[in-house]
Amino acid sequence: MVKPSPLDNRDTSKVAWARYRRLMRGMSIVSLLAVVGALSWLRITMGEALTIHMMIATAAGVGLSVMLGAALMGLVFLSSGSGHDESIDDPFKDDPDLNP
Repeated sequence: MVKPSPLDNRDTSKVAWARYRRLMRGMSIVSLLAVVGALSWLRITMGEALTIHMMIATAAGVGLSVMLGAALMGLVFLSSGSGHDESIDDPFKDDPDLNP
């Protein structure tokens, strides 16, 4: 039988997703700072050889990479912090080969 997840509770879910959105807002600021830092470093090191295409590619690559990492880690924090991880039934918990 499947255990109910704490995220099925409306109040717990509301708090958990609000915390996730707050984390993502903060990380969007960090992502913006990372993009500005990367573009500044490129401008200093490359000077006039820096093209608009390279700036767009750098901004997209750095910004999306930071946001993807933040989104995935945020989901890990959401799952762990809400108690959702504890509601999962481990079918291998009694297997002596997997649990020394």
